[in-house]
Amino acid sequence: MEYPDPATLPAELRAALTTHTANIYRMVAHSHGMGRSFLDMAAAMLQTNSVPFPLRELAILRVGHVYESPYELHHHERFARAAGLSEDVIAAAATGAAAGVSTEEASILRWTDHLLAEHTLGEAERKEALELFSATQLADFVLTVGFYQLVCNFLNTFEVTTEGEA
Repeated sequence: MEYPDPATLPAELRAALTTHTANIYRMVAHSHGMGRSFLDMAAAMLQTNSVPFPLRELAILRVGHVYESPYELHHHERFARAAGLSEDVIAAAATGAAAGVSTEEASILRWTDHLLAEHTLGEAERKEALELFSATQLADFVLTVGFYQLVCNFLNTFEVTTEGEA
């Protein structure tokens, strides 16, 4: 699908695309009513999320692998490296296997898979998560997994690629 012509977009969305230049944002601009809110949520995921950056990126990578989203993986593997995740941990995100990862990282992979498969954390997982996270961090973690499910669905549906990105 083609990217929308910026000249046809509402002024607020057109202005937002001057700073949000990645292809996903360009494609999201097809949604005149929700595009701006999506951009705001994406910014919050990256800028005000209370989940520690490395653990957040690990969860995002796991979602990207489960959803088989090459665009998501391309960008977030770079973010994961910038966050200090090792190549072994980045590789573990592909399978969800806990070999060679820390206890915290194994928990993130397990909880992410549980959310993806069961659509919730059970009582035992929630209790375990609250030993690592505050309630705020757990809320942000669940929102992160859910948001990136939405992102991957969007990317896959519209076949967004990195072609032409800087």
